Amino acid sequence: MGTAAGSVFDTETLRRGVEGHTSATLLSLYADDAQLRIVDHNTQPSHPKVLHGRDEIAEMLDDVYSRDMTHRLEDCVVQGDRAAFCESCEYPDGVRVLAESMVSLRDGKIVDQTMIQAWDE
Repeated sequence: MGTAAGSVFDTETLRRGVEGHTSATLLSLYADDAQLRIVDHNTQPSHPKVLHGRDEIAEMLDDVYSRDMTHRLEDCVVQGDRAAFCESCEYPDGVRVLAESMVSLRDGKIVDQTMIQAWDE
């Protein structure tokens, strides 16, 4: 993975952030005014969980990265001011999580993200 021509969004930083052990690198990719919508079994499309700004996003990411689990960036595509990526995660007991995200970019930072996630139950 590399950086798309004309874009400063760095997919290698995304990989290091997703696969890292803390949220700091991943959080660095978000604009201060970013918005994150999460759709899953608990927060369905008509009422998604919406996080506003880096502080709220940081709180969620800190919680995720405090858990004993592995994260892997499966794929990422960047085209202009849009990107899409797939992340897979696994807990030590074998429970898996899959998340697909579509993001809008401004100056190489994520300003809007919609994430759809599912996990083993």
